[in-house]
Amino acid sequence: MYLADKWTDYKLIDSRSGEKLEYWGKYLLRRPDPQAVWSEQSEGAPWNKTDAWYHRSNSGGGKWQYFTKLPERWEIHYRDLTFNIKPMGFKHTGLFPEQAVNWDWFSELIKNAGRPVRVLNLFAYTGGATVAALAAGAEVVHVDASKGMVTWAKENVVSSGLGDRPVRYIVDDVIKFVQREGRRKRQYDAIIMDPPSYGRGPSGEVWKIENELYPLIEECMKILSPDPLFFLINSYTTGLSAQILINILTMTMKRKYGGEAAADEIGLPMSANGLILPCGISGRWKKV
Repeated sequence: MYLADKWTDYKLIDSRSGEKLEYWGKYLLRRPDPQAVWSEQSEGAPWNKTDAWYHRSNSGGGKWQYFTKLPERWEIHYRDLTFNIKPMGFKHTGLFPEQAVNWDWFSELIKNAGRPVRVLNLFAYTGGATVAALAAGAEVVHVDASKGMVTWAKENVVSSGLGDRPVRYIVDDVIKFVQREGRRKRQYDAIIMDPPSYGRGPSGEVWKIENELYPLIEECMKILSPDPLFFLINSYTTGLSAQILINILTMTMKRKYGGEAAADEIGLPMSANGLILPCGISGRWKKV
């Protein structure tokens, strides 16, 4: 398992009965998590001392219940990176902390490349990977269909002191953007993608990962430089296994460029009991 265990400002305390208990900086939040299928509560876990609790509605969605007056947003830090956090609709806070294990992985590849590295970050959300890649020294093109998420990503870049680094922000449908980059003959040394299981683009384009992932990767192959550095796929879709991602990267990246293809679950350690909460799967290809 790829384990995100280097956090200091974030801590997963416990999980049970479809929920998790986390510190985001000094604020304790209680949120839904479908992977927590067990019912046992860890001894001493402060489930009744939360600052905010997100209640899932039986009809879909839900809402936050606040026990403490939280700031509109606050900062947390990972190494030298800074992220703006705020509770938002559908339980989210604007960051997936388990992705820190991938930030560390590709940051080392970028720092040790010995050459300029141009990264394309697709389905880039609030820019966790964008911030990490910029901090490592890469040039980044950040693409997401949500204007609000792209604005949030810009704020994270500035908060991390990276506002002068080479980054472009694009609000667009990912597939259409990649196809246009191919027609423009633009090339990238590395690609990061964090596709949703299901979604819609800014013009109503439907995305279903089972149907669209492999064709998208084939399109991405057309805009890679002759000597790519890495390719990273994140998936929260339970129907996609680690072996599926290994197969996809083997049939595409490894077949054309050699290198190594691997995949595994990513997870967060729970401080109350030493267990691991699984948080999706990452497929990684890297140059050897």
